[in-house]
Amino acid sequence: MAHRNHPSRSKLAWQSKLVLLAVLPFAGADAVLQTHWWAVQAAQVAISAVGLSLLLGLVVLKLRAATPGGAFAGAAITASLMFSTAVVPYRPWQTALIPVLAVSVLAHFATRLGREEKERLGTAERRHGRTASQVAANLGVAAIASNALAQSWMAGVPWFTRGTSAPMPMFAVGLAALAEAAADTVSSEIGQVIGGRPRMITTLRPVEPGTDGAISLAGTLAGAAAAAIVALAGTLALRGDFATFWIGCAGGVFGLFFDSLLGATLERRGWLNNDAVNFLSAASAAAFALGLLAVLALHDMR
Repeated sequence: MAHRNHPSRSKLAWQSKLVLLAVLPFAGADAVLQTHWWAVQAAQVAISAVGLSLLLGLVVLKLRAATPGGAFAGAAITASLMFSTAVVPYRPWQTALIPVLAVSVLAHFATRLGREEKERLGTAERRHGRTASQVAANLGVAAIASNALAQSWMAGVPWFTRGTSAPMPMFAVGLAALAEAAADTVSSEIGQVIGGRPRMITTLRPVEPGTDGAISLAGTLAGAAAAAIVALAGTLALRGDFATFWIGCAGGVFGLFFDSLLGATLERRGWLNNDAVNFLSAASAAAFALGLLAVLALHDMR
């Protein structure tokens, strides 16, 4: 989400470092271990996941959509997600690469739409692109929720074994986090251009564009559409069912509103910075999706 710059936010830089510390070592270690495992079991998977992730990082860097650190973080997270959703027979387009691409494309075009107007408002994203902590805040929860450890835990919980027919039920949770990342960026960027004067989510009073916690009808609808696109991309790629789609989409929309609520409260008070808000919002989307998955699984067991 685009925000106005506040000098006090520099005091909260430790939160960005904490987000990065929580995500990057995990995603990096997971990618390395999975590369080694797949290199022995099926070298094609290891070569494809690492190669395509690095290629995506280079493209993002070339487009100036991320700093070198941000591109590296994105590549590590993408590799971890691809490994976590790989099945044999292996096809790269039937992994988490597809929803990650959907998030990247939607964010890229939404960020560049009406850039001159955003620069006038002082809410435009910096031209050098997203930093490593920003990438980790937006995509890290999906990697954590979808990794092999989470899959193993899910396999041992009977409630979730019949919650969805997707190859990996836990990815419905990770998909919700990816959908929230796209919804947040698109709603903010589109809302600033065509949303008119936004309103504070807690009071519904008109506020200036770019204000923490501000929402608009156009921005909200655009964000919900982005969440649906990412959820659909992930569902089709992983051959999921309707439950996979609506759980991912519903989680993404829930996280979108949770992001605005955090912005209107804790961020405006100077307790959280934007990276922390984005990370917690993605986590809320994943948690909401996990709750829906549990309810669905319990219903199926009756």
